[in-house]
Amino acid sequence: MGDNGRLKIAMLGHKTVPAIDSSRGGIEVVVEELAPRLVEMGSEVTCYNRTGCDNGGLTEYKGVKLKPVPTFKRKGLAAMTSSFFATVRATFGGYDVIHFHAEGPCFWMWIPRLFGKRCVATIHGLDFAREKWKSGIGSKYIKYGEKMAVKYAAEIIVLSKGVQEYFQKNYGRKTVFIPNGVSRPQIREAKEITERFGLKKDDYILFLGRIVPEKGLKYLVEAYKGLHTDKKLVIAGGSSDTDEFTQELKQLAGEDVIFTGFVAGRLREELYSNAYVYVLPSDLEGMPLSLLEAMSYGNCCVVSDIEECAEVVEDKAVVFQKSDVGDLKEKLQGLCDDDTAVKKYKDCAAEYICTKYSWDDVAERTLRLYRIAMG
Repeated sequence: MGDNGRLKIAMLGHKTVPAIDSSRGGIEVVVEELAPRLVEMGSEVTCYNRTGCDNGGLTEYKGVKLKPVPTFKRKGLAAMTSSFFATVRATFGGYDVIHFHAEGPCFWMWIPRLFGKRCVATIHGLDFAREKWKSGIGSKYIKYGEKMAVKYAAEIIVLSKGVQEYFQKNYGRKTVFIPNGVSRPQIREAKEITERFGLKKDDYILFLGRIVPEKGLKYLVEAYKGLHTDKKLVIAGGSSDTDEFTQELKQLAGEDVIFTGFVAGRLREELYSNAYVYVLPSDLEGMPLSLLEAMSYGNCCVVSDIEECAEVVEDKAVVFQKSDVGDLKEKLQGLCDDDTAVKKYKDCAAEYICTKYSWDDVAERTLRLYRIAMG
């Protein structure tokens, strides 16, 4: 620990904090919410950011120290190289705990362990199963990182019971379940979304997240095209090394679907605040932050029946059979035809999700785990 008795923590594996452009994904949200809270609780936290990702040129964020590390921007190498340089710097940075986020960065965990450093890993999802990493060196890199976490991490945090069972079954490794949190948001009237996209309150079905194959967006577009409704479909979000998939999806959708691109700030808040229904039709998830956010805004949500979604919503949302376009279409048509049912889900969503998932609780549990990791 530092001279003042404060726990010194390094975090790596994210792109940048704070992320103010399309670099902002689930991992970035977690680090951005967690790190400042740990500072408030008395820890010293340093986040190692990739170069080339926009964070406004900050060197400090809400008391968190921000340090850039070299990053090779070639596709497939950015995560690998930034994690390597961050690991090396963290190893010799005098930290009590080095916190690795995601499986891939754990590839380098043997380096700090060689020097007796205590490491904690958060597995945000089984990344090797994602479409963009399914083949080639990327998948092998991530899978090896998973094995390094199992071998060298003092503690492993998982975000869903399904991933917890995976590590127990495949490695006999005990993990700690600490789900993500959510903050109660400010509801916004439709202004920017009306000016830019012609959208008004309750006149659209919303997906907001990364435009990647595992999110099930093809099912959503196909189901929507069969609906009898005047509700628009809005797909909001940026791609993640998946520009080819985005173009394919746009061709499938035709002119009937509104693609907003990456959204942030007030625009993002307005989209959540004014949707008739929010849909997350994923085949694969870790802990879906976008679902927590959508429910925190009081949305009626429709989700696939994968465990990572179903265990979040319980009976407070509509669940359809994964990958089943017909079932998704049926559930959406029912909601389009019955605004009373939609209101019932909306009335309970925010209170339920904000009570069940708290970032303050996540930070407290994580800090306790750091102390356990230190022995």
